[in-house]
Amino acid sequence: MQLVFLAEQVVNGLVLGGYYLLIALGLSLIFSVGGVVNLAHGAFYALGAYVSVEIGKRLGFAAGAVLSPLLVGALGVVFERFILRRFYAEDPILSLLVTFGIAMAAEQLIRMIWGAAPVLVSLPPSLKGSVFLGDFLFSRYRLLLLVIVAIVLCGLWLLLQKTSFGRVVRAGIQRPDMVAALGIRLQPYMTTVVVLGVGMAALAGVLFAPIAIVHPAMGAEIITVAFVVVVIGGLGSFWGVVLAALLVGVVRGVTIHFVPAAGEASMYVLMFLVRNYSPPSAYI
Repeated sequence: MQLVFLAEQVVNGLVLGGYYLLIALGLSLIFSVGGVVNLAHGAFYALGAYVSVEIGKRLGFAAGAVLSPLLVGALGVVFERFILRRFYAEDPILSLLVTFGIAMAAEQLIRMIWGAAPVLVSLPPSLKGSVFLGDFLFSRYRLLLLVIVAIVLCGLWLLLQKTSFGRVVRAGIQRPDMVAALGIRLQPYMTTVVVLGVGMAALAGVLFAPIAIVHPAMGAEIITVAFVVVVIGGLGSFWGVVLAALLVGVVRGVTIHFVPAAGEASMYVLMFLVRNYSPPSAYI
């Protein structure tokens, strides 16, 4: 019975890790390609949740899940064009300060539009309930989340590894000088990377709104975890971030269940251990 119970907690931790992955992977890509520290990334996660709530009231949960990432991703085009683009060749500390200010402004804007009280999001009846797999009992919706995260992850990997777009992006991360020498402008690719990153953050807000608390400060809360994941996984390392997100999710999820007070501290302890006791090659 203890083994079954532990397995259920590990699966819940993987769901939590998928949640972190959608946010951290976009954050890592934006920094790797543009050299911009985007502290406003969490604001798009929060906007994704709130926009999906509004759409869901009129068109249903499924419509909100599809349309919200698209609308917030379109907002990412404006964000990249008028804000991030100014800081690609500047000191990263400047982009950090500006995006921090934008994150604070976005949080206050959310309070003005939707209020400061938490918003409750209910699941459609078809997504409620549990699934029995032998002795295991899992939430049907949480298993669906794992499937969606896996699909998004595979799609992004195929885009980066099997397309000409991905080859240019990877070259831009490793040898931007060589890309420029070949006469390839990274600007359009950077816009697409920002849209993808912002869209994934919004998707995380949409998918986890029913099982998390939707409130104005949710973006500020998640950005810290996203940076922890990126630090553990290593900037520019696709699979490093993937493994780090899942590891942080499992460790934090299991710790919260057994020692609730240590849940927040567990990811920082994990970051310390990985960064100090892993060989340098782990981050390549």
